[in-house]
Amino acid sequence: MKSRFILSLICMLGLAVSASAQSDTWQLDPAHSSAEFSVRHMGISTVRGAFTKVAGTVQYNPADVAKTSIDVTIDAASIDTRVEMRDKDVRGPRLLDVEKYPTMTFKSKRVEAAGAGKLKITGDLTIHGVTKEVVLDVDGPTGPITDPRGNQKMGASATTRINREDFGVSGFPSAVISDEVGITIDVELRKAAATP
Repeated sequence: MKSRFILSLICMLGLAVSASAQSDTWQLDPAHSSAEFSVRHMGISTVRGAFTKVAGTVQYNPADVAKTSIDVTIDAASIDTRVEMRDKDVRGPRLLDVEKYPTMTFKSKRVEAAGAGKLKITGDLTIHGVTKEVVLDVDGPTGPITDPRGNQKMGASATTRINREDFGVSGFPSAVISDEVGITIDVELRKAAATP
């Protein structure tokens, strides 16, 4: 009887270790991650820009992607469109109003497999103080690989399209800046090497 109890205890501990190994915390690597956007200008060209300061955490479970969760924060003032005057316009009160709304966030609500090497992530996107549900189409994650320092790395790329008017970003007419904005989020995720 005692040996059966010990065997059951060992099995339970083994299952617990296995379960914990399937769900890990990954940090976004800001130096290798960005949130980019594209928008039509006056209906004749496409302007692209990026937010260069991105941070966040991913709880990733490869055995059951439905248990995966994502929490990302973007520094709205870190916008870079390669034209300083335009960057000032986007940061200003007519568009993102970064003094009043310094960050943009995405928090996942549901993660689903969407074919080989793809995910569909539904979550709340907050821009300009307004929160709307969006769906990200994700390629990845790729990896993991181990870097020379022993850290594990994964990568993923997510895309979606939003209407800026839905988020109250309406300081310029659609004849000048299209209402539809394409968003691409490229991330490199890092899990620190285990401490010996």
